Parts: sequence; C-alpha cells; structure tokens
Amino acid sequence: MTRPHRSEFVPARPHAQLSTGEVIRMLRELKGWTQTELARRSRISATNLSRLENDRIEIGKRRVEQLAKAFAVHPAIIMFPEYEAMEIKRTA
Repeated sequence: MTRPHRSEFVPARPHAQLSTGEVIRMLRELKGWTQTELARRSRISATNLSRLENDRIEIGKRRVEQLAKAFAVHPAIIMFPEYEAMEIKRTA
C-alpha cells in the first residue's frame, strides 16, 4: 500500500452544528460562569437563561445584545454559530 501524496489531502473546513442555546451554554461554561453569574452580568433572569440554553424560547435581538455584551463578543457569534465556530473557540 502506498501513502497518498501530501498534495492529495484537502484540509477540513471548520463547521459547527450548534443551536443558539448550545452556544450560550458553551460560552458560559468557557468563562466558568454559572447561570446565576451570567444572569447578573447580562441582566437576563436565570430562568430565561435556562430556557434559552435549552432552546425553549426565542432569543430576540435585545437578549442577543445583552448576552454579547456580557460575553464581550460580537452578536453574530451567538446568532450564527455555524459561521462563527472559530470565534467561539477564541472566547475563553
């Protein structure tokens, strides 16, 4: 069996199949924050954060802005994780 030539390899593209709720949870955990801490920083109740993380309620523009400010990230990272996978990894 011969080894493939290096030029035959194609690098994989970064890709994330994450929901908005999963991104919120991931960002929160990367920061080492509890939902209570994120609630304090974002001014979104812990109950609503739980609902958001579990994709039980829609996030809406205002909440995206509050969370983006709390995490110090661009709102697109929260809203469009499939396009922002590399940015999510850099947030911690």
